[in-house]
Amino acid sequence: MPPQFHPFGTSHHVVLVLTAVLLGLMLVIARTRFASAAEKTLGTVLLLVYPATLTGHAWVGSLNAQTLLPLQYCDIACLAGGIALWTRRQFFCEIVYFFGIAGTSQGLITPALQFDFPDPRFFAFFALHSGVTIAAVYVVTGLRYRPAPGAVWRIMTFSVSWYAVTAVINVMLGTNYAFQCAKPVNASLFDQLGPWPWYNFSTIGLGVVFYSVLYLPFAFRKPTP
Repeated sequence: MPPQFHPFGTSHHVVLVLTAVLLGLMLVIARTRFASAAEKTLGTVLLLVYPATLTGHAWVGSLNAQTLLPLQYCDIACLAGGIALWTRRQFFCEIVYFFGIAGTSQGLITPALQFDFPDPRFFAFFALHSGVTIAAVYVVTGLRYRPAPGAVWRIMTFSVSWYAVTAVINVMLGTNYAFQCAKPVNASLFDQLGPWPWYNFSTIGLGVVFYSVLYLPFAFRKPTP
């Protein structure tokens, strides 16, 4: 049996410290001539997380309909983060910023994870959640990206569209992507959003609130020439 993960246990604390250190390092490197190389390195890691996760699940025998598709909220943020760091395209920067801070950082703090170090699923989970959190902060600091006007409703429209597609796939495959059909096993913000199925609507409403708060630091700034 793989070791059981315990939130805020030793391995979790180590990951949180390493995430903070790596974020600080990225922000320092952003002011040097090595910035582009660091961005592309992190971007490449994020783009490789999904195939690495599939490999890990196949290795331990847990590859199934629930683990096959990159449909979790954080999977989308991870792929968008990798593309954003390679291309600096506005839309992908917006996705990783809003998704990463509003959602993935919460997954880093309250992980929906059962397998502890050194299980490959432990590494895949935190490579994604730590990497996306770092990228989400970096795009507005190191890259000095600013969300464009209308970003909240643009990303909210994308979120709801993705949520609807995921719901159809959950019905077809009997899966629980985006935790639409059941809450995470470990304690999380979902526990405060009501019973199933109502917490799905609460999640969408909370998304509007989170996205609006995240946009506030940029709402009254004039664009940089």
